[in-house]
Amino acid sequence: MMQRQEPPRWMKPSLERSPEWILLNGLVAAGSLQFGTFTLASGRTSSYYVDIKKAITRPDLLRMIGDAMAPYAQTADRIAGVELGAVPIAAAVSLAVGKSFVMVRKAPKEHGTKHNFEGELKPGDRVLFVEDVVTTGGTLRGAIDRLREHGAIVEDCVCVVDREEGGSILLAEVGVRLHALLRASELIGPGRPGSRQRSP
Repeated sequence: MMQRQEPPRWMKPSLERSPEWILLNGLVAAGSLQFGTFTLASGRTSSYYVDIKKAITRPDLLRMIGDAMAPYAQTADRIAGVELGAVPIAAAVSLAVGKSFVMVRKAPKEHGTKHNFEGELKPGDRVLFVEDVVTTGGTLRGAIDRLREHGAIVEDCVCVVDREEGGSILLAEVGVRLHALLRASELIGPGRPGSRQRSP
């Protein structure tokens, strides 16, 4: 059971006591939101890092994320998540809505069936992609392209955190709407020590 904590003093007041605040409070309590100098998968440097993997190993936070994403899955036939971090999230959403999920590989297997994904997928299935953190969206876009090659219809993706560094634009180029439980502009307030304006 998570202990109730006061929101960090840099948090935007508009979030306080909202469902987003409850989730963000949980991420902070789990140590999933860190500040310093970090190199992201995209090669960019960042003054903060969101380690959702710390959160999704905790059943209370994983359930919270799954329940928050469930409304986006109402019209989907399948849930999909890219290995590694998105797979537990896809499983949580799957349990919340009672629909099967697909585990998408970052690269095809080099042996055995050489599948791009694991799980049942039929041509014409509407698939909701889930993700932990979206930065530029490159990995996610590649995974979407691979499932579309197998006949999947992908129009929506929901992530825990959108870093707002071009991911939504890249996905929009291929007809996918990006939804987020939290956005970078909601996480980083001007009152946080060392915070600075970031160029779009």
